[in-house]
Amino acid sequence: MEIPTIAAPYTVKDTGIRKSLLEDLTLKILYLEGESSLRELAEGMRLSLAIVEEIFQHLRKEQFCEVKGMSGGVHRIAATSQGRARALELLSLNQYVGPAPVSLPSYVSRVRAQSVRDVEVHPADLQQKFAHLVLSSETLVQIGTAIVSGMSVFLHGPSGTGKTAIAETIPRIYLDTVWIPYAVEIDGQIITLYDAGVHEQIDSVPPKESDRRWLLCRRPRVVVGGELTVEMLDLQFNPMTKFYAAPIQMKANNGVLIIDDFGRQRIRPEELLNRWIVPLDRHIDFLSLAGGKKFEIPFDSFVVFATNLDPAKLADEAFLRRIRNKIKVDFVSREQFHEIFRGVCRTFGLEYNDTLVEELINTLTTTLKEPLRPCQPRDIVQQIGWTARYEGREPRLDRSAVEQACRNCFLPVESS
Repeated sequence: MEIPTIAAPYTVKDTGIRKSLLEDLTLKILYLEGESSLRELAEGMRLSLAIVEEIFQHLRKEQFCEVKGMSGGVHRIAATSQGRARALELLSLNQYVGPAPVSLPSYVSRVRAQSVRDVEVHPADLQQKFAHLVLSSETLVQIGTAIVSGMSVFLHGPSGTGKTAIAETIPRIYLDTVWIPYAVEIDGQIITLYDAGVHEQIDSVPPKESDRRWLLCRRPRVVVGGELTVEMLDLQFNPMTKFYAAPIQMKANNGVLIIDDFGRQRIRPEELLNRWIVPLDRHIDFLSLAGGKKFEIPFDSFVVFATNLDPAKLADEAFLRRIRNKIKVDFVSREQFHEIFRGVCRTFGLEYNDTLVEELINTLTTTLKEPLRPCQPRDIVQQIGWTARYEGREPRLDRSAVEQACRNCFLPVESS
């Protein structure tokens, strides 16, 4: 899906943000910088020089700033004593300084225009991106169907069967880009949204006519595990800086939100499920400002729940019905185990031995009473590599190395 360029605003009115808020932001930046050219201000606020000139003229008229000279054909300005006093007042109310925010209606419109539910995915895309995993054709069809739905998916099954690997591969399917704003304004409050740890910016020079308050990024990928708390689902108000950070689901809009190891979070499963039962069903979420004002935003992320617990014991029927896609990721067959082991050996530079791996399968299933898990080939080969490194030699896939690795990886089976 091709994402069109967002047209740059050339007047304060075009920004969708109140003039007073932009003036306040300018004054705070001037106070902290000491002195700045209009071009430097325009760059820092990600606005056009014409808009900054418009703001400057009003601040100058109100005697909040003064001209200090010229630089590159534009004014260099600084805050007056009156302007510095006003800036201190503003900083006591809100310490946000940086790119100018976009309006809430503009953000909502953009999220809906680049919805994750509108992305087209085909079998060839999945076969390419999941080539490093050994999955049945049936499982690939289930994953592809879930992605096309753009809704949500429950990956469940025993531990070590590859649920996390599948979940972390899903974001690679999306090859297009989306626009992410630095910040969003609602009722005069600032919510920072762009997060370099979540949003991967495209290293391309944006067109001159584009709105630089937005960054062109790959679709977001947000992963949370046991550290998830109920507070992370709401606006994060910083009492020191007095502005907000977006919650995880807002950062994940237009992308993928992975709840790994679901059921083992610091938030109780039913608490999370109750919080998201409406967003998952209606694709909207409600957030609250510190003063109590509620506002609506899109809930437009493909949510992946991955768990090795029984879904029926984690959630009630009403919630599970809203998770439209459920995929069981199970133990593997002997043939799949061989294929996985072969791929792991290629990765680690070991010579594959079919007979030796067949003996290993018999040891696992018969002697150790272990089911065949996709993670076992990697675990065993890594153990072989670590032992070889300790002993100062090249790793080899032989019987003694495999036996040593099994002793390190698995608990012995107690005789009854």
